[in-house]
Amino acid sequence: MHVESNNLQDYIKKSEVINYDHRLIVEKCLELQKGTEDEISLIKKVYEFVRDEIHHSGDIGAEEGTCKASEVLEAGHGICCAKAHLFAAMLRFFGIPTGFCYQKLSSSGDVNKKFLHGLNAVYLKDLNRWIRLDARGNKPGLDAQFSIYEEKIAKPIKKELGEEDNPVIFIEPNPTVFEILKKSNNMEELWGQWELGMKDLFGSGSK
Repeated sequence: MHVESNNLQDYIKKSEVINYDHRLIVEKCLELQKGTEDEISLIKKVYEFVRDEIHHSGDIGAEEGTCKASEVLEAGHGICCAKAHLFAAMLRFFGIPTGFCYQKLSSSGDVNKKFLHGLNAVYLKDLNRWIRLDARGNKPGLDAQFSIYEEKIAKPIKKELGEEDNPVIFIEPNPTVFEILKKSNNMEELWGQWELGMKDLFGSGSK
């Protein structure tokens, strides 16, 4: 992985989608902060909240999508990229540098069909290093965990299947992905355009 910016301050910025000053986010962050002893325990607590308490939209058959961090929290669900928006917003509220990462993965039903997956990179100040954390939400076959030294994300890539990691830790969510999430009226519309985000991040060769 390599950073889009060497300035860690870029990774704690607020934006339209990473709206960590929203009342609901502030309240939830302060609630989760109680009882934490250090920054790493706080990151773990926030991560497990987003992973476990915020549903993946596809897993629950949600008809409408979410985009902004506050929307994800209020609705209680989001697809992988939307949950990454919330996770980043909550950590940035605490001044913890958090970026955005993307993968091109194979569909479980057809390895020749690829889809875009979003997750986060978090900077651990005490260890002076970035780690990737995947708050997508676990289910049979997916077991992402909070892990500092050994990455435990939902789906490590399989190069032999044509899967890819985009190596950049982005400051903000991908603009194409953001626009698709923002403008889609329902999940059917969203999935119909989702390939555009993958092509933007991985080129026209994506399937």
